[in-house]
Amino acid sequence: MASRRYTPYNFTEDPAQEKAVTKNLTHIEKQNAGTFGKFKFNAKKKSKEEKRAYEEKRMRTPDKRFGGLTEEDVKKLVLPDHLATNLDILFIGINPGLMSAYKGHHYCGANNHFWPLLYDSGLIGEPLTYTEDRKCLDYGIGLTNIVARTTRSAAELSREEIKAGVVSCMNMINDLKPLVVCFNGKGIYEIFSDQKKCNIGRQQNIGNTAVYVMPSTSGLVAQYPRKQDKLVFFEQLKALRDEQKTNGKGESSALL
Repeated sequence: MASRRYTPYNFTEDPAQEKAVTKNLTHIEKQNAGTFGKFKFNAKKKSKEEKRAYEEKRMRTPDKRFGGLTEEDVKKLVLPDHLATNLDILFIGINPGLMSAYKGHHYCGANNHFWPLLYDSGLIGEPLTYTEDRKCLDYGIGLTNIVARTTRSAAELSREEIKAGVVSCMNMINDLKPLVVCFNGKGIYEIFSDQKKCNIGRQQNIGNTAVYVMPSTSGLVAQYPRKQDKLVFFEQLKALRDEQKTNGKGESSALL
């Protein structure tokens, strides 16, 4: 089949058509210039009052993700801890997110690898989902957060809240005496211990409780985006738990 070639229209042979097209292009350029000027090139920054008004309106708007509840409503919900004395492992997060508070379960994000990794590492004997989070207690595993208040982002927490939460967590650890405390996220432990930087892995004991820090189980962590990238840390946590069970609780080396 012969190839087809298209010859550009020669405006010089049709001055009327050239004038019409030029007029139309000019009109489009003016429209685009106005659009780009509004949204890109000459975008005006919203004032603090405008941002505050927008935020308040958004928080009071029913959200389909939350069954028609507003974000303001969801922030009032409380995510229950799952705790017991003499736990094998106590997992500690920073604070409940909106979806966890709405669903009433820990680590319920679609991209969170927490639940499959518990099973893949051998820490639990059956696959569980976030809806079965309370069953963790059957395997000696507890779930809590430094701060109980629900927020869209941890950045919304005040320093006073975090300090009070750290004290509360320390009291909880001393009362419950778990074999191991695991911080789900390096940044969470840095907040807890008031360190600017820490490494993944074993940390200084809190009393007789071993302390372990792992990367966040969220799938949004750039360095460890896949489930298999994090499995080694759960396996190390299991080994630490088994060591604590076999040898008894470690010698006291209080962190705070």
